[in-house]
Amino acid sequence: MNKGELVAAVADKVGLSRGQAGEAIDAAIEAITGALKKGDEVKIVGFGTFVVTNRAAGEARNPRTGEKVTVPASKTPKFRAGAGLKEAVNGK
Repeated sequence: MNKGELVAAVADKVGLSRGQAGEAIDAAIEAITGALKKGDEVKIVGFGTFVVTNRAAGEARNPRTGEKVTVPASKTPKFRAGAGLKEAVNGK
């Protein structure tokens, strides 16, 4: 499912126009992104939790040349599925 299909599914489920559903989904994504940028967790009960983790600096190798490359430390967004989502996916 891509974003367009998600917008259509939400519009049909809630009875909104596709434009309104698209705006609602965009607003939700912006809110989640903003919270993660501030370092906050976003918990959606029954669905899951979005968190930011720190990735340490390290070394890697360029596969073409074999040269060592330094990889800087970074922050990475992650998603942990909640119990409700896990049960729905597993058919329980």
